[in-house]
Amino acid sequence: MKLPKFLMADNSEFPEDLFVVHTEYPRFILNVEEEEVEWLDDLEGDDEETLANEATKVVEEAFKWCDEELAKYDDEEDEE
Repeated sequence: MKLPKFLMADNSEFPEDLFVVHTEYPRFILNVEEEEVEWLDDLEGDDEETLANEATKVVEEAFKWCDEELAKYDDEEDEE
């Protein structure tokens, strides 16, 4: 099964929170409201600085993707 790189999620137990799930390595769940990341994969490699930079980059991509998705919802509501 082919999955999208990012998925948006919510949960009734956390009604104020919005989550982004990153489905590719390194997999993680981002709590957008709290700006917290739960890593599902161990980050492996020799260069910790490179790993940190890559992790930061993919988390920033997740925030950007989320903002773009939410803007699409806003646009749809404005059209109605």
